[in-house]
Amino acid sequence: MSDVVAVETGLGGIGTRGRLSSIPPVILLCFLIIGGAVFVAIFGRLIAPYSPGQQNVANVLQKASAEHWLGTDALGRDILSRILAGARTALVGPIVIAAASMVIGNALGLLAGYRGGRVEAVIMRWVDFMWAVPGLLIMIVVVGQFGGGYWMAVAVLLVLTIPFDTRVIRGATLEQAPRPYVEAARSLGVSDWRIMGLHIWPNVSHVAVANTCLVFASSLVALSSLSYLGLGLSPGTPDWGLMVAEERNDLFVSPIAPLAPALAIVITATSLNLIGDWFYERLSSRGATR
Repeated sequence: MSDVVAVETGLGGIGTRGRLSSIPPVILLCFLIIGGAVFVAIFGRLIAPYSPGQQNVANVLQKASAEHWLGTDALGRDILSRILAGARTALVGPIVIAAASMVIGNALGLLAGYRGGRVEAVIMRWVDFMWAVPGLLIMIVVVGQFGGGYWMAVAVLLVLTIPFDTRVIRGATLEQAPRPYVEAARSLGVSDWRIMGLHIWPNVSHVAVANTCLVFASSLVALSSLSYLGLGLSPGTPDWGLMVAEERNDLFVSPIAPLAPALAIVITATSLNLIGDWFYERLSSRGATR
């Protein structure tokens, strides 16, 4: 009987490794896009062919050419250089929001779902209150009242995002808390913190990872929207959302000027969403196999 179990376990492990090693071409392309975006965010200013702030009034609204691959804007600045330089502000904020929201939101969600009682009541009433708040309006009012600023926008968006993570992880934790492995850990005297962190969280990690990718994508769009409204970065700063706002009036003269940064936002956000879905499926199947 033990030999049969060993053979079945071995075959199951081979099947799992085979599934994890097969990445669909679309997902592989998404990984390449995100990897390229991160590389550009780090080294964009170094690899840019021109200075992102360099103006040339003799070459305004120039079409794509060998000298300027994506053309120039209304001030004669190289669009490709500005997109490469703007990747840093476009990605750093969403990365900070997604990472911090994952840590804080997961901790609160695990605590609410596992402990229950007054702890859950306090956390979830705060979550309900934050869900009732019109997020976009609050961001516009707070950022506008305090004079704008990139990191102010990041901080406000983080506060508004944490309840979303908390609610999702709390729901997943409620599903895991009554299961036998949790009761077995309790009977062995394992502390609540170890049960939540080392036993329950690995079984809800597929939800946490997918939700983090979703938060990153939505934060990228939200911060770009604030920049478009003039509430994020100062005018002239290379930023994808701000570039769309500055060049929107030239859409019919030089379409590539506003469309190139807009496509960068859409492609990056879509790639993260697809990667999040893929991770959810893979981690879910791993948990089922385990």
